[in-house]
Amino acid sequence: MISLRNLPVTLRVLFSSFLIVVGIGYLMALSYLFLVDIEPHHQEGQGPVEGISAKYHGSIDTRLEAALKGTMADKLTSEERDRVFQWVRDGATADGYSKIEPILTQKCATCHSPQSGMPILPLTSFEDVQKITTPDTGLSLLQLAKVSHIHLFGISMMFLLTGAIFSLSVTPVWFRVAVLVVPYLAIIMDIGSWWATKYYDPVFAYIVLIGGAFMGLAMACQILVSLWDMWIAPLTASIRAKPIAIRK
Repeated sequence: MISLRNLPVTLRVLFSSFLIVVGIGYLMALSYLFLVDIEPHHQEGQGPVEGISAKYHGSIDTRLEAALKGTMADKLTSEERDRVFQWVRDGATADGYSKIEPILTQKCATCHSPQSGMPILPLTSFEDVQKITTPDTGLSLLQLAKVSHIHLFGISMMFLLTGAIFSLSVTPVWFRVAVLVVPYLAIIMDIGSWWATKYYDPVFAYIVLIGGAFMGLAMACQILVSLWDMWIAPLTASIRAKPIAIRK
């Protein structure tokens, strides 16, 4: 029977390298999600559920405010952000736009302009900025469909590869089957809850967290058990197999 313990060293090195890099990449992805979706809302006194709900369902903030509290928070100083927020709260009028125009021109227009060639909204005129001073309704249908299909394909392929390696571990069959199936159920739970949070009820943000937790546990289990079986288990078995010298 083929197992991780009796694979050639070359394959064990290849599989181990892949698992370690995937594990590091997964941790980086979690760090990115924390910094983008959790930390900005934490600074506003909100928890992770509120942050997830705001991302998919929307919030009372306008799109401009949400961006400056989230992914674009580090582009402006706190004083500059407060001036923009005050302008929005005052009605985002054309008369007051001159107070924030220099900020947006200096800090935002470099990328948010037609000349940049980037596929993002321009912020070079009052009319452009006015478009994003409406209440934030979360991800659009197009955006949600885009991230959903990318995650469904990408994460499924990742777990296919890590699961194929893990399936060769010397563990009970029921355990292997469970650890192989759980991440796919978690993917459906996680991404399905994005849609439910968006169109049904923000309370489904809790399910997003639960699905993500199960996915992370399954990933950690597949990686750690596989590495143990390839290196630690054979080493301990060889140590135990050595005859113990009996002192006379």
